[in-house]
Amino acid sequence: MQTEEVRYYYDILKDKKASLVLKRIFDIVVSAIMLILLSPLFLILAAVIKSESKGPVFYKQTRITSYCRKFKIFKFRTMVQNADKIGAHVTTQRDPRITKSGAFIRRYRLDEISQLINVFNGSMTFVGTRPEVPEYVGHYTPEMYATFLLPAGVTSLTSIYYKDEGELL
Repeated sequence: MQTEEVRYYYDILKDKKASLVLKRIFDIVVSAIMLILLSPLFLILAAVIKSESKGPVFYKQTRITSYCRKFKIFKFRTMVQNADKIGAHVTTQRDPRITKSGAFIRRYRLDEISQLINVFNGSMTFVGTRPEVPEYVGHYTPEMYATFLLPAGVTSLTSIYYKDEGELL
């Protein structure tokens, strides 16, 4: 992270400390409120997932966040248990590993709301860079590491542009 390519972006952020503190306060307050308000939905999704397939309610995967720290991203599980061991990392729209309820949960992006836990605990923010898997980070150029000066985000401009990634693949 301490390279000339990243230093330029680091210097820009150094002057934005107050804004970053306010952003963190916003993340804590809003995620706490949303976790409380959406807790009935969390319970419903958990019951549906558990009733349809064995395994945990949440799918947890190692991702990379600020300063290249690893964290576990929380998503409601939409695939059969151990799907990552029986198929590709990339999921297409008609992937046979997706459960019936998982297809519904994915269609309405309900699997993403559990990331409110990550926002609350500080490993993610509402808007930030894509939380990437370690294998892909190993292929980053030195300048691309600048994306790790901020926490990973639940959404980003890229996420919005490629919201239908499964259909594109």
